[in-house]
Amino acid sequence: MKINTKCLHAGYTPKNGEPRVLPITQSTTFKYESSEEMGKLFDLEAEGYFYTRLQNPTNDAVAAKIAALEGGVAAVLTSSGQAASFYSVFNICHAGDHVVASAAIYGGTFNLFSVTMKKLGIDFTFVNPDSTEEELNAAFKENTKVVFAETLSNPSLNILDIELFANVAHAHGVPLIVDNTFPTPINCRPFEFGADIVTHSTTKYMDGHATQVGGVIVDSGNFDWTASDKYPGLTTPDESYHGVIYTERFGKGAYITKCVTQLMRDLGSIPSPHNAFLLNLGLETLFLRVPRHCENALKVAKFLEANENVTWVNYPGLEGNKYYSLAQKYMPDGTSGVVSFGIKGGREAATRFMDSLKLATIATHVADCRTCVLHPASTTHRQLTSQQLEEAGVAEDLIRFSVGLEDADDIIADIAQAIEASQM
Repeated sequence: MKINTKCLHAGYTPKNGEPRVLPITQSTTFKYESSEEMGKLFDLEAEGYFYTRLQNPTNDAVAAKIAALEGGVAAVLTSSGQAASFYSVFNICHAGDHVVASAAIYGGTFNLFSVTMKKLGIDFTFVNPDSTEEELNAAFKENTKVVFAETLSNPSLNILDIELFANVAHAHGVPLIVDNTFPTPINCRPFEFGADIVTHSTTKYMDGHATQVGGVIVDSGNFDWTASDKYPGLTTPDESYHGVIYTERFGKGAYITKCVTQLMRDLGSIPSPHNAFLLNLGLETLFLRVPRHCENALKVAKFLEANENVTWVNYPGLEGNKYYSLAQKYMPDGTSGVVSFGIKGGREAATRFMDSLKLATIATHVADCRTCVLHPASTTHRQLTSQQLEEAGVAEDLIRFSVGLEDADDIIADIAQAIEASQM
């Protein structure tokens, strides 16, 4: 099936007389006829459902759909995009390990890595997403376990050279994890360029309607965890499951199985089945919505580029953009609906601009069907120092404008009057 069809049909195939629409299995527990059957589930010797903190039919169907969209072998839903970022790294890292990460990532992810996970004993080196091969190589240490980056960074809109980062990671015997939230699998296919694991905040375009908070981790199944002794959690016995070795028992499904049976068991960041149901409704129209977001965003970006009161515009779909060539390689059908720009008057003018908008909403959100706007330096990235803001590509005057599905002329008219008001 092509990706448009997968948005509608992957993950759930009803049998004769079963619901046409994916049902919500709103139950914590599942009945079995014998203790022996239940025991086999706890020992990972049989497949089935016994407690929703680990697995649920609704959640699993939606995870399977996203895995199909990304071209992966398996996936797991999480309760937020933050949880997906945390689990994706923590599943293969522990105290004493090191991670190479792009500096141009969402502010919440930066804090997760540089503060919270640092407290867990995991060290991070943040690199420029535009680093050369030599600069990337210099960031690695003997205890480096993984590389993490965003395919299209939030909010700086840097496009990652996925092949370069993947090749360097693999040369050091470690996998590349990429957050593909902004482009979605409609616009970018990271596994085809060497990425090993993909994460998403499903709160964004995948949901598309601001109705649920969620995340997902998808494994390509391509990375060989047994090629070195770097990943004992996957390649040596797990005594909490009677000595199971995930790579031996589950093959290409080892990474996701460990994430579900160990991390979800112990930390429990699962979405509710109802949230998964709402996410699935969004996924069914993803292939229709994403192109419209990109179409509207390009019109907005061109308008901003021609406005005398706009000091700079960053949208990779513009031919003069520094990432235009990478966009043509990795996201030829469009990047996302997010545009960043600055206006004359700096930070104060940016505040007046946002306060003057009538159609667009000031919201701590992005990638919604409704247009929304935010000033990252004073909100999502306010914990970062001036140097960290600069390294993340977040200018003090940066306005993150998430272009929605309204008529482009209405969005542009709203921007025009707000810019005019900002200059008074």
